[in-house]
Amino acid sequence: PHFYEKNIIPTALVNESEVISRFLREDQNNIIDIDVDGKIHFNSKFRNAGILKQELQDINELSNQDIQEVLDIYEAIFDHQSFTGRSGTFFKYEGLGSIYWHMVSKLLLAVNDLYLSSNSDDEQLLTELKSIYYDIREGIGIHKNPGLYGAFPTDPYSHTPAHCGVQQPGMTGQVKEDFISRFGELGVQISNGKISFQPSLLEISEFIESDQNFVFYNIHGEKTTLPIKKNSLAFTLAQVPVIYTLSEQNSIRVNFNNDSVKEYDGLDLCKEVSNSVFNREGKVIKIEVNLIKV
Repeated sequence: PHFYEKNIIPTALVNESEVISRFLREDQNNIIDIDVDGKIHFNSKFRNAGILKQELQDINELSNQDIQEVLDIYEAIFDHQSFTGRSGTFFKYEGLGSIYWHMVSKLLLAVNDLYLSSNSDDEQLLTELKSIYYDIREGIGIHKNPGLYGAFPTDPYSHTPAHCGVQQPGMTGQVKEDFISRFGELGVQISNGKISFQPSLLEISEFIESDQNFVFYNIHGEKTTLPIKKNSLAFTLAQVPVIYTLSEQNSIRVNFNNDSVKEYDGLDLCKEVSNSVFNREGKVIKIEVNLIKV
């Protein structure tokens, strides 16, 4: 199953199981959880059936038959017996205890996507999601020192066994995941062909505390230096510099190569300007985004 289809207990199984139904009625969220979309899952703390069984045995009202019924449903959902791991030729040791960096970045991206797509207005839930996101991000190699990582932290590697540093260098899919996650942090969103900026996941600490120069390569491949002020940050989107500045209101100012300017109330660009950026036409030379201080 796809990632988002995992650990979902089908309604039919819930209806057939008196034990699962009882957990729902009694709000036994130490065993099962219900997400914001109403889908039912086993609690994420259960890494295997053994841990689940131990938790179930602590519930006095459950018979051995009840426990086995829940374990059978758990196995039916995850189908662990069909997972054989990475078979074939290994590069050194790639077994149990290894950290697969691409998988960590996939988890980071999944939490990123969950946060940005959440329809919940529960501020506490969103704050917890954001905290979890940055905990995962802190574990990725680029945030470690070379001694701990076992190599230059900016170089991509396949995995880290428990007994040594990173192994198997190469441009892994992790680079793609981290790139997408970063644009999620920056709040760059595209909907119906229009670019918008919604950086709710961005940390306030990323805004600079003093005036600095931003160096980038423009649409013509020319090395360009752009001064940016205190309480700002800069990045490029399709080689167009985007400047975020903390402000008292949300607005956008688009600068064109003919010295004209287009201003927007809010944080959404029109389709025409968005297309110009996507197509790298060179007409848009800078996008200035004012953001209300969080």
